[in-house]
Amino acid sequence: MEFEDILYEAADGVATITINRPRQMNAFRGQTVNELVQAFHEAWRDRSVGCVILTGAGEKAFCVGGDQTTREEGGYKGKPSRSDLGLDIEDLHSVIRDIPKPVIAAVNGYAIGGGHVLHVLCDLTIASDNAKFGQVGPKVGSVDPGFGTMYLARIVGEKRAREFWYLCDQYTAEACRQMGLVNKVVPASQLMNEARAWGLKIAGMSPTAITLAKASFNAPSEEIRGIGAVALRGLALYYGTEEALEGKNAFLEKRPPEFAKFRR
Repeated sequence: MEFEDILYEAADGVATITINRPRQMNAFRGQTVNELVQAFHEAWRDRSVGCVILTGAGEKAFCVGGDQTTREEGGYKGKPSRSDLGLDIEDLHSVIRDIPKPVIAAVNGYAIGGGHVLHVLCDLTIASDNAKFGQVGPKVGSVDPGFGTMYLARIVGEKRAREFWYLCDQYTAEACRQMGLVNKVVPASQLMNEARAWGLKIAGMSPTAITLAKASFNAPSEEIRGIGAVALRGLALYYGTEEALEGKNAFLEKRPPEFAKFRR
């Protein structure tokens, strides 16, 4: 299968999916999301694969979320199959949760915004010691009103999750490990070796036992999917407002956004 925005390989029971847009800090556009969904389905169909690693190309970023240069009024440029946002982010979130194989996020550098949500959704996270985590949505006129907020609160607690979204600060890999958001921190040079070692170990386990374990872990938070689907429709409407466009434009123009005028 040929891809433009990502890389896919499978060997020794482990599939590795790499977002391959390093010049854009591995920010995703509609095509990137479509290719990621296809790659996860490829790993799902491949019976030789027992674990998936998700990472980003280069040394600077895992993923910094949606590519703001492709965002326009009403959403992102693209031809989604069922999303009002211009990209099928719901499908990507769902396949990461639904694939009956553990997904390891190997976070190299920045995991910000929608990229932070991707690592939150993965079953496990291994981070390089120079990784940085955080949210940016309210600074650029955006938010993830589904898994990115509600599921994050399940992991780190309500107070900490609200801190992520209300302040939009960045946190070190070690700080995230201490709050339970990262499983292990390793030197950057060892990141992929460590992720592969975990992947190989998982791939050697009973596939049925792992499938049942993942399904049972997912079950208590499954209602988030339905709530998020409704909320993301509201987000699509929000993207068409002057307020949301002010956030995007300020980001691209490298200036502070002027949100005060929108406060009612």
